[in-house]
Amino acid sequence: MTAIRSIQHIQPSRPTIEGAGVRLKRAFGYGDVPRFDPFLMLDDFHSDRPSDYMAGFPWHPHRGIETVTYMISGEVEHGDSMGNKGIIRSNEVQWMSAGSGIVHQEMPRRQKGDLWGLQLWVNLPASHKMMGPRYRDIRATDIPECRLDSGGVVKVVAGSFNDCRGPVGDLIGAPEYLDVSLPKGAGFEHAIAKGKTVFAYALEGEGRFAPDKEKAIGAESLVLYGDGDKVSIKADKTGLRFLLASGRPLGEPVAWRGPIVMNTEEELNLAFAEFRNGSFIKS
Repeated sequence: MTAIRSIQHIQPSRPTIEGAGVRLKRAFGYGDVPRFDPFLMLDDFHSDRPSDYMAGFPWHPHRGIETVTYMISGEVEHGDSMGNKGIIRSNEVQWMSAGSGIVHQEMPRRQKGDLWGLQLWVNLPASHKMMGPRYRDIRATDIPECRLDSGGVVKVVAGSFNDCRGPVGDLIGAPEYLDVSLPKGAGFEHAIAKGKTVFAYALEGEGRFAPDKEKAIGAESLVLYGDGDKVSIKADKTGLRFLLASGRPLGEPVAWRGPIVMNTEEELNLAFAEFRNGSFIKS
């Protein structure tokens, strides 16, 4: 018998300041480890006031994780220690595997209207924390859109839904990342293997994220699911847009300080010592 996943936990995103002074909402982060394993953090930066975001995220290091930057509207200019540079535009994604170490910056560009982006941190297992760093820049036209009979749309960034497969392949742990938009009253079901961590983050509108949930859940709220075979979600009368992510838990110790996530304090201390003495970048 197929088991529909029930809701284990609901929490609103929380205002915080990151980078050089960017005002954003944090859906989950340091204090939630290891509840979302293998995911570490989800930030939602969304504002029509340039003063909230123009300070940006100047040069900083990463090691031991992957960062997934998804721009819903607006532009972010980036550069890194490998000589890469470019612009992440509306509906585009950058999937960065920091691995053994990278130093980069992400600087929002002033917009007319909303600048809206999300950044998800995915932990790397001990076996891959010192892998060579790499980028995947994904254009909007490369992200398949799977249309539902209800009129809804599922954008598949990573993983698969029905016959749509995301453009980001060869990911450690094969996480899944979907952007789902539903018209009012429309339903959505998606099979996800037992044992995986699954969360949804409401972007717009309201919906019921499990059949037995009487109260609708609205934008800027995070839903963590219990175990099961699939999720079942229904949009309320306002319609609903949400992110749905899943991944296999690592079950490893987490040593986390700032932008670096390792397995032990000794590894953390070494990483910061190498950053100070100039030996942080390995390739």
